[in-house]
Amino acid sequence: MKKGCIGLIVLGVIALALFGWVKGAYNGLVASQESVETAWGNVENVYQRRADLIPNLVETVKGYAKHEQETLEGVIEARANATKVTIDPTNMTPEDLQKYQAAQGDVTNALSKLIAVAEAYPDLKANQNFLELQSQLEGTENRIAVERNKFNEVAREYNTKRRTFPTNIIASIFGFGDKPYFQAQPGADVAPKVDFGTSEKK
Repeated sequence: MKKGCIGLIVLGVIALALFGWVKGAYNGLVASQESVETAWGNVENVYQRRADLIPNLVETVKGYAKHEQETLEGVIEARANATKVTIDPTNMTPEDLQKYQAAQGDVTNALSKLIAVAEAYPDLKANQNFLELQSQLEGTENRIAVERNKFNEVAREYNTKRRTFPTNIIASIFGFGDKPYFQAQPGADVAPKVDFGTSEKK
């Protein structure tokens, strides 16, 4: 009887220890995954901030550069296309992120063309509203670079935790998948230059 009781107690202790480990590993993965989702939300917010600035920017430029219709329409179209590309952070794939990054890259390229146009209109560059939009856009581009880097950092921490033994066993059982990273295209990890007032053509 005593041996049986001791055996049950030992099994109980082992079961509790195993449960505690599984619980801790699972909760750690959940917390790390939520950090990734929060970081992604911050990325979306700064890109949305840029999208919100574009209509006012286009209208301001239009007032001084009415003949640049093609460039203006290019910015509007790129913005519209980018806002259609959304990602579910709980089920994010490298293909999803690549598509999202490509759409936002098109916006960056369209804004670069608009900047080049603005260089030809001194009165536009001196416009107070334009200067204010310039400042806001520059700040937003910097925040985009910062938040993308932060996302990559927390995604890397999550992926490392997910792949580390023995936590990888829990990750596999409960379906915690890898998170993709922003892949740096040439200059993608640096905020685009949007200095309307002082930039020089190269």
